[in-house]
Amino acid sequence: MERTIALIGFGEAAMAFAPGLSASLRAYDIKTDRADLAAAKRAQYESLGVTGCDTAAQALDGAEAVLSLVTADQALLAAESAAIAPGTLWFDMNSVAPDTKHAAAAAIHAKNGRYVDVAVMSPVLPARTAAPLLVSGPHAEAGAALLTALGFASVRVVPGDVGRASSIKMIRSVMVKGLEALTAECVLAASRAGVLDEVLASLDASEKPKPWAERADYNLDRMLAHGLRRAAEMEEVVKTLDSLGTGATMTTGTVVRQRAIGAIGATPPDGLAAKLDLLTRKADAA
Repeated sequence: MERTIALIGFGEAAMAFAPGLSASLRAYDIKTDRADLAAAKRAQYESLGVTGCDTAAQALDGAEAVLSLVTADQALLAAESAAIAPGTLWFDMNSVAPDTKHAAAAAIHAKNGRYVDVAVMSPVLPARTAAPLLVSGPHAEAGAALLTALGFASVRVVPGDVGRASSIKMIRSVMVKGLEALTAECVLAASRAGVLDEVLASLDASEKPKPWAERADYNLDRMLAHGLRRAAEMEEVVKTLDSLGTGATMTTGTVVRQRAIGAIGATPPDGLAAKLDLLTRKADAA
């Protein structure tokens, strides 16, 4: 008999994973609660062969497992409000701090569910179900087995409690998302000063794996498209660093920069020069 899997949240990650999953899929996304967004979201369900549900409870009813793929600020609420049956595997695949995952795990375990901390360690596109996953917690082995059976091609158990996998993802994000924010600060200033070519050439001389002009274009593209979501994720990184007592000054700055660029709400134009022009015009108009 085919497995029934619930997808809570149906954004980029869920849509990237859905075509490769060997299961009957039900989904609920909060956007279907909005009259202006519901039709588009339901069309996405249909295009991927997913059964769309009007409520989270409807999606969860009878599901063997749940992939929680909401925005970072909704991850704990999704776990706390979940109406799941005992024994249900709850895969928390959201980019949130270990402390947030501890709280979500407590909520799921209070319902006799089985919580699995999952860290998605690469962009979901173009990797889709080949994206590397780290899993941790008391149900990690069972969770890894099911994720593999569903079609995920690279699943690794990280020994340790809930929060171990997310710690790796969160702390790695200090560099990955931090470099994006630093890139924006650097190239915007260099462009305004009229020294962009010289600055980029000097960075190329540092033997980076790809030209910095390509890096800058890519990083600004990601921030324009996903800055708001990444700012929410980086707030969770700040929590992680604060809990470690190591300081989060740069990461706090990354939250500000990612949110400011993401809030522009524009489709990223092609090319670095066009992106810089857009950001400069927005800054001058502010």
